[in-house]
Amino acid sequence: MSALSKILRNWRNPDNGDEGLTFFCPGCGDHHSIRTKGATAWGWNGDVEKPTFTPSVLVRSGHYVPGRDKDGCWCTYNAEREAKGEKPSKFKCEVCHSFVKDGQMQFLSDCTHALAGQTVPLPEWTEDGT
Repeated sequence: MSALSKILRNWRNPDNGDEGLTFFCPGCGDHHSIRTKGATAWGWNGDVEKPTFTPSVLVRSGHYVPGRDKDGCWCTYNAEREAKGEKPSKFKCEVCHSFVKDGQMQFLSDCTHALAGQTVPLPEWTEDGT
């Protein structure tokens, strides 16, 4: 990945020619990537400082992934670790759904994190990649 701006990194898959962008999500505390060239590409306004992506960005993990059930998801894995006195994994079952418009993340109400229903600016990347 290479830096396009303080908030965006770009990537390219040499195997299939797909290209995309990655940004840090303050709701999840993790990175989200979208494809901007290739099959099922998102729309992008081309602005590296105040990007707009269309359609919405929906990220699901664990039992929120269609077809997965709660058996064997991150919730049960982490509960089992905690019951043994072990530290839980950093992974969790969650939904992050947002519109990214003019450099702002508009988190929708179906998000399972604390920023659901709020709008916040896309944050800058730090030295450690967050």
